[in-house]
This record gives sequence, C-alpha cells and structure tokens, in this order.
Amino acid sequence: MGSKNKLKRFKENETFENVIQPQRDEVLSGTFSLKGKWATFFGNTNPIVLELGCGKGEYTVGLAKLYSDKNFIGIDIKGARLWRGAKTALENSQKNVAFLRSQISLIDQLFAANEVSEIWITFPDPQIKFKRTKHRLTNIEFLEKYKSVLQKNGIVHLKTDSEFMHGYTLGLLQGLGLDILYANHDIYRNEGSPKEVMEIQTFYENQYLEKGKPITYLKFRIASV
Repeated sequence: MGSKNKLKRFKENETFENVIQPQRDEVLSGTFSLKGKWATFFGNTNPIVLELGCGKGEYTVGLAKLYSDKNFIGIDIKGARLWRGAKTALENSQKNVAFLRSQISLIDQLFAANEVSEIWITFPDPQIKFKRTKHRLTNIEFLEKYKSVLQKNGIVHLKTDSEFMHGYTLGLLQGLGLDILYANHDIYRNEGSPKEVMEIQTFYENQYLEKGKPITYLKFRIASV
C-alpha cells in the first residue's frame, strides 16, 4: 500500500465514529476514558467481545452480523488495516462494532476487570523463534492479561493456520490445567466446529486454504491461570 493511501486512511479513521485511537500515554496514565465504560460507548450492556490483531476486521464484522445481541471490538495497532473493517461496519450500519487502534499488550489498561465476555485471536503471527516467545499472543503473560479483563466464565478462541501455534497453546493450556472446551487441528476436515469458526473466513485464511494448509481452532477458559 502506498504512503498516500495510508495517509488517506489515517485521516478517514479520525472521522469514523466507530474508531477509537487513544494516545499511549493516555492509556498508561490510567486516564483512558472508556476503560470500564464501554457500555456507554455502545449504549447498552450487551456482552463485549474482542478480536485481537484484527487486521482488516473481517472476523469482527462477521461475528457482529451473526450476533446482533453482542458488541464487538477489533483491536490492532495498524490503522490502515482496521480502516477496512471500520468502513465496512459503517456502510452496513452495524452499531455493535468498534475498532480500537492500540497495542494488544495494553489490553489490561484499555478494559476493566469483568468487562469482556470473549476474546478471539485470529491468525496471529506464531512467533516461532524461541526468542520471540514473549510476543506470542497465547503465552502465559498474555493469558494473565486476558484473565484480568474477562468475566469469570469468559472464553478465548484461537483460530490459526499455524500448527506450531496450535500445538504450543494446547500444550501450555494442558500444562496449566486450564479448561479446554474444544480443540480441532483441521476444522474443514473434522466435524463439530461452531458455525462462527466455519462460516467466517478472512482474506488470508482463503489463501491458506488454497495452499492446502489445515486451519486449527481452540476454545478455552483461563479462569485458573
């Protein structure tokens, strides 16, 4: 994408009512006004679901279509990407969709305890090298952060094309004795996956499928971390 297009999208994001772009200092200082008050943003007390590393927001928008009784927030640091999802949601008049431009590592500063009901992690960078372990979105440090904002029975979903990421996460969950609700190492060959896992496909997921890569899925709780 050219720099002109990026700048255009950045400016459009500033005009979108469904895009929130807090300053890092604002978040770290504890003055982010929506922490603990996301219900006021949506104007209702429906469950809040996050998509972490949402990219173009296909899953955020897709889930919002399936579940009008829930509110969905896509989080990504790359504004030029989430622009697409935000624009689509506005064009579809989806009032239960928002996009938050921020680092995922700040999630516990962006949401209050018990404010989130579910978290989706869709096709994250698996960070395969050992020295990149701290950046994996399902490492124990991130699980602790998710636990701090999730409700008691809150659920985490991991959908990925990376067999490494699937295996790493599954092994970590088993080692911690966490509640694994569902695990499937090839959702399009093995039956039983929820409809939102099967019916929503991202741009990159379609590319992976064309290459014959299996898509994996995990659903779990982290209340005991």
